[in-house]
Parts: sequence; structure tokens; C-alpha cells
Amino acid sequence: MTVGLRVDGNDPTPPYEQLRRQLANLIETGALTDGTRLPPVRQLAADLGLATGTVARTYRELETAGLVRSRRAAGTTVTAARPGLSSADQRARLEDLVATAVARARHLGASDAEIRAATESALRRPSG
Repeated sequence: MTVGLRVDGNDPTPPYEQLRRQLANLIETGALTDGTRLPPVRQLAADLGLATGTVARTYRELETAGLVRSRRAAGTTVTAARPGLSSADQRARLEDLVATAVARARHLGASDAEIRAATESALRRPSG
């Protein structure tokens, strides 16, 4: 489950927010489906080298957003009931996703022109 999840120590975004964005994206795109159980807080914290409080905050934020449900005996699972997004919320999430991708591309040393070209190439690919 931690495959693909990572926290960049050079990113000025707080670690809990980096993790929240990644998990929210996985849930919203259907990569994590209804009923998928997320790793226990301590396990995910150890896997990513984070404090347990950081992962606990991430899970609380996701629960507040209606993306996961935490139950003492059952752990934390992805919920089917996802709140409808207003156009402003959708735009804000899209901007967050793009900002994260641009930051990662720049971290790799890509120029703005290379990022634009890669984005255009991705837009031309069929989705799904």
C-alpha cells in the first residue's frame, strides 16, 4: 500500500499535507476503492519514516473530508460516500495536483518548456 507514497523533505509543504494529497488523489481517482483498508498509523509512519502523529493527522483530515472512516476495531478504510465537489473545490484540488506534479518535475531538473511538453503529451493520451 505504501508503494508510490512518499514524503519529500525538500518540499516546503508539511509532511501530513503531502501524504493527505497523495491518499486523497488515490481515493478520488479510484486507485483506492471503497472498503480498501489503509495501513495502521504506526505501520505507515514506520514505512515512511514519519512520526505517528503526522500519519494520524493525515487520517483525521481524510476522515473530515469524508474520504475514509476510522473505526477502533476495523482500522481506517476508504468510504464509498464521497462528498460532491463544488466547482471551486474541484478547481482547488486540480491546482494542488498540478502544483505537486510541477514541483516534482522541477525537482527532477525539468524546464518549464519540458513540463509543458510532457503535460501536452499526457493530455493527448487516452484516459483509463
